[in-house]
Amino acid sequence: MSGAAKAGDRVRTVYLIATEESGDRLGAALMRELRARLGSNVRFVGVGGHSMAGEGLASLFPIEELSIIGFAAVVQRLPLILKLIRRAVDAVLAARPDILVIIDSPDFTHRVARRVRKRDPSIPIVDYVSPTVWAWRPGRARAMLGYVDHVLALLPFEPAEYRRLQGPPCSYVGHPLTEQFGSLRPDAAEQARREASPPVLLVLPGSRRSEVRHHAAAFGETLARLKRDGVAFEAVLPTTPHLESLVRSAVASWEVQPRIVVGEQDKRAAFRIAHAALAKSGTVTLELAIAGVPMVTAYRAGSVEIWIARRVVRPGTVILANLVIGDDVIPEFIQEDCVPDRLAPAVRDLLGDTPARRRQLAGFAKIDDILSTGEQTPSGRAANIVLDVMRHKGGNHHSASSAD
Repeated sequence: MSGAAKAGDRVRTVYLIATEESGDRLGAALMRELRARLGSNVRFVGVGGHSMAGEGLASLFPIEELSIIGFAAVVQRLPLILKLIRRAVDAVLAARPDILVIIDSPDFTHRVARRVRKRDPSIPIVDYVSPTVWAWRPGRARAMLGYVDHVLALLPFEPAEYRRLQGPPCSYVGHPLTEQFGSLRPDAAEQARREASPPVLLVLPGSRRSEVRHHAAAFGETLARLKRDGVAFEAVLPTTPHLESLVRSAVASWEVQPRIVVGEQDKRAAFRIAHAALAKSGTVTLELAIAGVPMVTAYRAGSVEIWIARRVVRPGTVILANLVIGDDVIPEFIQEDCVPDRLAPAVRDLLGDTPARRRQLAGFAKIDDILSTGEQTPSGRAANIVLDVMRHKGGNHHSASSAD
């Protein structure tokens, strides 16, 4: 059967669950692509945020109820989380969908998927955004065989990891950042500013409150050391509206006052003129690499978090951009190494035309080919696989079980 809707086709029900803003955006793009293929013969139900609501989804509950950060908060709200998991499972079963698509947020969505599979094995399940099985808890990949029919990966190395770990079928569909290359890369005037003096140094302490608190002092003192050593630079600190007041109070005592820019548009503008960056490890490393901004990365966490991480995280797998490039071109300073004595010389090394800077830029030059999805958009590729799984695995109108 082709991807286009036919007059005689019955209406397909797609149940989607996304509980974070990033997943909500992915879900909305997937809904658009599925509607383009199925027209009026598709119905969407599930859990999502503003973007998915804009595509016509009436969410089972507001996803803000699940925006929890920090172990203590999770423990305090555990009864609510368990209640919402039960609600979601019951709603999926009541909807009898042709497919269930869980999007990221594995601590919530995978619990729903396992329960749905146990109670109705005929519902195909696709997981959009792989959990980080390549970094920690690799046993999850094999466990997913029992309740996930296909994984849609955002990172090109993930399908090979699923084969190695004996997990469910996994396809690389593309990272959403591949659709945003233009907004991250400089035009001629911005490139001229990137190469001018003083160089723009991005300071990126993190996107969560705890991350800002953990990194602020070390990052502020690093800038001070550079200034005292006579290094000229213009510090720019992009942040989000909900973190702005925290960031302003955190940097108030800094010897070097960065220019604070707020919001995604101004962040992208800063990336386009930046010469180098000091950043907390995370997705931002891939954004910086795509933008062509050499960086020093750092990570500091609470003692309990770091104790757990050192026991379960595979070494050498922390920097996303390095994983994508396949080479450790970006340096990282974790916990006791996340100190100005180590950070300042590393940042200084990237502000000049040095071997370290050139090595990073050479690595970044490979990213377009590595992340390429050909002519199709990531959401288009994702939609094709969702349709394929839905048609071949059954759904509620077929008796065959899709449990592996």
